[in-house]
Amino acid sequence: MSFQDKSIQCSDCGTTFIFTAGEKRFFASKGLTNDPGRCPQCRKAKKQQRHGLCGSWANYASRAMLSREYK
Repeated sequence: MSFQDKSIQCSDCGTTFIFTAGEKRFFASKGLTNDPGRCPQCRKAKKQQRHGLCGSWANYASRAMLSREYK
């Protein structure tokens, strides 16, 4: 299969970014068939937001458990 660079507009910030042939090849190797809707910066921010919420809860829960154990 031949992969070519493609210009895509980010659905979050509206900037245009290049989805390179190498990225397309990588996405295809992972079984992903759709082009990304977000630019790399917005994808990273969204990922950090998702993991940040879980991380915050995990930190809160572990601190709560530790405070009970050492009282």
